[in-house]
Amino acid sequence: MSKHHSINYLEIPVKDIIATKAFFTQVFGWQFQDYGPEYSCFLRVGIDGGFYQADTQFTLAKGSPLIVLYSQDLAVTEAKIIQAGGHITKAIFSFPGGRRFHFTDVNGNEYAVWSE
Repeated sequence: MSKHHSINYLEIPVKDIIATKAFFTQVFGWQFQDYGPEYSCFLRVGIDGGFYQADTQFTLAKGSPLIVLYSQDLAVTEAKIIQAGGHITKAIFSFPGGRRFHFTDVNGNEYAVWSE
């Protein structure tokens, strides 16, 4: 049962659903459920959501919210992102409570990864 007034679902625009699914599977081990050629849900990743076909991308410079993923090993995750065709946009830095870096995926969408 969902909690009242909690964030329940994310819908993320992507230019290429097939490449997006390959990227997130290779880097983070995500699994997907497709609902036609223009929508795919990601499953059991901490919050429910999906990728939808769109001709846009999101970045902090455009005022978009930052989706922050967790990793037990930042260096390993960073290497997987680069190997899968992503780009590191902000190198690992410390903040109160941990360390993180920012990256763009194969669509140019910006995310962050953090660890303690």
